[in-house]
Amino acid sequence: MSDHNDWNQKIIQEFRDNEGKVGGPFAGAPLLILHTKGRKSGETRVNPMMCLVEDGRIYVFASKAGAPSHPDWFHNLVASPKVRVELGTDVFNAHARPLEGAERDRVYATQAERYPQFAEYQQKTDRVIPVVELVRED
Repeated sequence: MSDHNDWNQKIIQEFRDNEGKVGGPFAGAPLLILHTKGRKSGETRVNPMMCLVEDGRIYVFASKAGAPSHPDWFHNLVASPKVRVELGTDVFNAHARPLEGAERDRVYATQAERYPQFAEYQQKTDRVIPVVELVRED
């Protein structure tokens, strides 16, 4: 297992042990755990990530810390938009809906205002960082 996977596993375990709260670099940040279906493997992939919950809507950001390519989880949910979400102690199915245009820009700007590293991520890359709404299904 790679160092990145080990790091993710520690965050996931801490999240589950503490009702969705973690320390370290994510202390106080809104986090969720996203389950996607691997587009090549078909296996379940689990990733912790920061989110934005606004007016009852849940958004995640495919920032990959400003890397030049989208994260694998984003490609997975585009290929198979049915996902599972862990938000605090709440676990539910959702449909992933990538945002476009002005709606995407507004939500990303809100996240960048609250967490300035997201503005830095966008500045580091030529790609437009995707914003995805996770629409609860159950």
